[in-house]
Amino acid sequence: MAQQEWTRIFQIKTNDLNPGDSWRIEFDENIEPNRPNLGWEQYIRNTSARFKCTKCGRSWASNRVMVVFHMRLMDGQGVVKARRFRQNCKKCIAAPMEEPEIDSDNINILLEKLVEKIRIKCYHEDLGTSSRPFRSFDVNSPHEPAHCEACIRGICTNN
Repeated sequence: MAQQEWTRIFQIKTNDLNPGDSWRIEFDENIEPNRPNLGWEQYIRNTSARFKCTKCGRSWASNRVMVVFHMRLMDGQGVVKARRFRQNCKKCIAAPMEEPEIDSDNINILLEKLVEKIRIKCYHEDLGTSSRPFRSFDVNSPHEPAHCEACIRGICTNN
């Protein structure tokens, strides 16, 4: 369900790009931050999300959820690969990494900023600078680097 929402919002946001070009978004857990393939561009952004442990059912919110996008436009075909970094439960031993649940408002903001980056990096438009903050959550405890996949990989904004 979540991926369908990303795809739906992405299609709306990319409609106004160069007529004749088509864009698609796909999720790829294998893309490496700061190592896009040759000919690809990168955009990294953090957002807020909720998590739920599949082991104990505990849920928590985080304002430090990293999303990495790699993008390429070739012969009118645009592709964005996205990777949402996971977190695991601090209460469970050997807890699995859980996917973030990002709400529609923050998906909208992420994809709006992504399309700006596409216009800059793939279409070489000069858009100046703009900032639209994500909707953050009231978080009851500090960020836990040992339970954050992005921290473990050295790309979290906490580092």
